[in-house]
Amino acid sequence: MRNILLGGVGAVALVACGGGEETTSAAETAAPAAEEAVEASDEEPAAEEEAAIDEEPAKLAAHAGDIDAVIADPARGEDAARDQYRHPKETLGFLGVDEGMTVVDTLPGGGWYSKMLISYLGPDGKVIGADYSREMWPLFGGFADEEFLEGKKTWTTTWVEQAAGWVDGGASVAAFQFDELPEEMKGTADAVLFIRSFHHLNRFEEEGEFRTKALKETMDVLKPGGIVGVVQHRGPEGNDDVWAEGDKGYLKQSQVVAAFEAAGFELVDTSEVNANPKDVPTNEDMVWRLPPSLGTSRDDPELRAEMQAIGESDRMTLKFRKPA
Repeated sequence: MRNILLGGVGAVALVACGGGEETTSAAETAAPAAEEAVEASDEEPAAEEEAAIDEEPAKLAAHAGDIDAVIADPARGEDAARDQYRHPKETLGFLGVDEGMTVVDTLPGGGWYSKMLISYLGPDGKVIGADYSREMWPLFGGFADEEFLEGKKTWTTTWVEQAAGWVDGGASVAAFQFDELPEEMKGTADAVLFIRSFHHLNRFEEEGEFRTKALKETMDVLKPGGIVGVVQHRGPEGNDDVWAEGDKGYLKQSQVVAAFEAAGFELVDTSEVNANPKDVPTNEDMVWRLPPSLGTSRDDPELRAEMQAIGESDRMTLKFRKPA
């Protein structure tokens, strides 16, 4: 078993964690060892659990079926700064996510995507947060201490309580943890989103088949014909296979497609909406060197400027379907 420890980069990422990417999650945030030192919710390090919020944030309004109004809602605050990299309108449009659907948001953290979904899906819709298995979190080490793991025992309750306060009059919310999918949720979802959350499942596959189990439950929670959307840090196909296992945040598009197809899903389409040709990582690079984490250049202004010029990671955007 790999012993992944959370270093300085990861610790910083944790602060940014949460579904709102600067609200990133612990998983996404656990940088070199985990994921983007700061990404979240979608996106995104080891701990994609967002940092605690001291002040009560403004609530979004429900904008059922109107993604432009959701994106323009002033209550989104700093989350809006990430739109230029996350392209939420184009991404959700490509995946076919629409008003009234039931959508699973994996590793939702502080809710960057979940907040928009709760508003956009409207009162007839439902957002289900899906966290990593409680058996997987200890593998992150570092930040995943006794207190953190204890909190995971009540995550399905605490996340729902938090998410219920993000939007006035939006979609209903629920939650589950992989390995613990409730029987009553099976066959209820129209779509499952893996937004920068798949690399951790892949990197810990050998330790407990966490990728395999998560894909099995993804199949179970979906309705026949349901959609899976994947937005994931993409590494060059020519890079080393071991480098692309997920420890550095990157995966190869071919391996992601192969994993889903092996699990019984059909690849429907691919999109370059979240591509960034400036990000060409080598076998020595990790995704957390880039914004928003900038984990390798905190004390090097010149390198920091270089990373900011690249921008956020190159990302594949894939659409799969559960057979009808």
